[in-house]
Amino acid sequence: MALRAAPDAGSGALIAGCLAATWVIWGSTYLAIKWALVSFPPFFQMGTRFVAAGLLLGAFAGWRGARWPSRGEWFAAAVLGLLMLGGGYGATAVAQQSVGSGLVVAFIAVVPAMVAALQWPYGVRLGPLQVTGIALGLAGVFALAAGQGFGASLPGLLAMTVACLTWSLGSVWALHGLPGGRMLRLAPGAAGYASQMLVGGAWLMLLSLAAGEAPAWPPEPRALASWAYLVVAGSLIGFSAYMVLLQRTSAALASSYTFVNPLIGLALGVTLGGEVVSAGEWAAAGVVLLGVVVLLAAPARR
Repeated sequence: MALRAAPDAGSGALIAGCLAATWVIWGSTYLAIKWALVSFPPFFQMGTRFVAAGLLLGAFAGWRGARWPSRGEWFAAAVLGLLMLGGGYGATAVAQQSVGSGLVVAFIAVVPAMVAALQWPYGVRLGPLQVTGIALGLAGVFALAAGQGFGASLPGLLAMTVACLTWSLGSVWALHGLPGGRMLRLAPGAAGYASQMLVGGAWLMLLSLAAGEAPAWPPEPRALASWAYLVVAGSLIGFSAYMVLLQRTSAALASSYTFVNPLIGLALGVTLGGEVVSAGEWAAAGVVLLGVVVLLAAPARR
């Protein structure tokens, strides 16, 4: 997961397709999560989604002759699955019970700033542009938190803070290893992605059991269709595309979804989800996006 190679000319179409998947598909998943919540509680929804996707991807990897992950690779899948899927996706679904999907996806745009800050102990230093980007991003998030949507839901705001922190910490540990120096290496290719989905999904199912969640049965048709969309498009295609980008492109390009998703998420939330976003919240989202663009445009200095 931490190994990246410079893309060659032959991989241009693959990279373009993966970028389109993370930009468009991930931008649409937040509204699908909201619709699926009608019948599937947050932890149950995310847990079953990733377990199903992990089983499908694992079966495909086995059919292609991939080897079984080693004990160390399962350990990496457990740590990264707990942080990025259990914390990141689970807390996001919790937040969407009380906060509109458009505001949730706008809040997530602050993740690159968090990642930059968490890399400080690993010797990654920030330049002036990066500091400017972080300041703009945080200012926009504070403005969003004070808006009508987040201001009416302290639990939603706290859940989104947890989601962004755990995803950012998992991303940093995937690149640099644990604080003690141990690297977290997943199994190569689809087998590694599948193991991370399976373990992350299992963590989420345990949280669902502890919370006493129970899905509505029979599920509402739109909720069931949204869940299936999340399994295939959001997990199998979108998450796998992100992992491919981490391997083949720069981290800045791979994380560019964070400033494209909010535009798609806000637009879909308003047009299809019937959500109301105030002019002030639109302006705050714009400040967040500007901060992230500035941050990603400036290379980190070691």
